Amino acid sequence: MTEDPFAAALDVDGLAAAHAAEQAQAVALFNHAWSLLDLPRRTTAEDFDLIHAAHASRWHWGRVGGPQEWAIGEWQCARVYADLIRAEGALAHARRCLELCEEHALDGFIVASAHEALARAHLVAGELDDARTHRDRAAALALALDDLEDRAVVEGDLATLPLEHRP
Repeated sequence: MTEDPFAAALDVDGLAAAHAAEQAQAVALFNHAWSLLDLPRRTTAEDFDLIHAAHASRWHWGRVGGPQEWAIGEWQCARVYADLIRAEGALAHARRCLELCEEHALDGFIVASAHEALARAHLVAGELDDARTHRDRAAALALALDDLEDRAVVEGDLATLPLEHRP
């Protein structure tokens, strides 16, 4: 009996295990980046580690995730660059986050988070009117969220923006 060459080439269990391992790597890198963001002070080496971890997580999600994971990865990259006061990177990734939301008709917390990322990026760039516009849009979207945990996360992120409210 001849073995089916296609069956031998498609090791479904092996593919599933590789997919799961890559997902786990994306999550671990995301969490590592977040642990670095949470540090009160970082060394220059930790700043570079932070950049690399966020990009690596996003890259892995590009291979094994979907539009929501891609958008969240872009959000994290924007947050990293904003935290490092690097406006160009923050704006590029925040814009890409919102583009992915629009392109794939994402809704809910990720769209609110995209606007929060844009507010933060514009703030770093010194573009206060744009920062306030996106902050206000994110706040309105957060208020409309039915999931109270998602709302609290977005509102918590917005609360860290040092922007005064307009009269």
